[in-house]
Amino acid sequence: MIVLFLGDVVGQGGCDKLLRVLPGYKKLKGVDVCIVNGENSAPGNGITKQSAEELFTAGADFITTGNHVYKKDKVYDYLDSTAFVIRPANFYGNCPGKGYGVIDKGRFRLNVINLTGQTFMEPCENPFLAVDRILEKLDPRIKTTIVDFHAEATSEKKAMGFYLDGRVSAVIGTHTHVLTADARVLPGGTAYLTDAGMTGAVDSVIGVDPADTLKKMTVSMPVRFNEGKGAFEVNGCLVDIDENTGRARSIETVQIS
Repeated sequence: MIVLFLGDVVGQGGCDKLLRVLPGYKKLKGVDVCIVNGENSAPGNGITKQSAEELFTAGADFITTGNHVYKKDKVYDYLDSTAFVIRPANFYGNCPGKGYGVIDKGRFRLNVINLTGQTFMEPCENPFLAVDRILEKLDPRIKTTIVDFHAEATSEKKAMGFYLDGRVSAVIGTHTHVLTADARVLPGGTAYLTDAGMTGAVDSVIGVDPADTLKKMTVSMPVRFNEGKGAFEVNGCLVDIDENTGRARSIETVQIS
């Protein structure tokens, strides 16, 4: 089973880029399942029903999110009604949406779990304890499980990788929008990547127009962030998984210009 996981899609430009390049890339690489982090896919960040549907049209089978998932309040009902867009499972309280789900492709099925970190992030339940409870609930007949760990600290992401090594198929970090160079299969057979990067403007500060970012960092006044312009790039990773055992055979990073 070849799983393509793509990092945070930024704005309309990121959605448009996927619409142009994703169908051809999936065919080229023989991708069986495509998972996309869409928490910044709406203009001004967050996600909407419209931006989610654009990602599905481009070729996503499933969408994960993160700390910006509730930026657009009109998305709440959509999150409750769809099984294919999830939010971090360890948010406090009875939040809209679900924290994990199943992709059913007929020939095989796989679980997808969304978590958010605690370090330098908004308050949330301990992700390590939360994922333990979720794993106990999953159908044991489904051997493949992908975890999107939306977190800031590299150390917390690394720790989660080793914590789940041998228990899930892949732990893939999101949130920092910078593709890291540490893709590997851990000793227990779990594919790991600290951050899958983003689908956004190349000449940007994590997807934002540099002029807006620099103004924010040099002037003590509120600044409206606009998405970057110019050439866009798609970041993520390809994971080859044995669907009979759930163990990863390989993982490699992806950069599509």
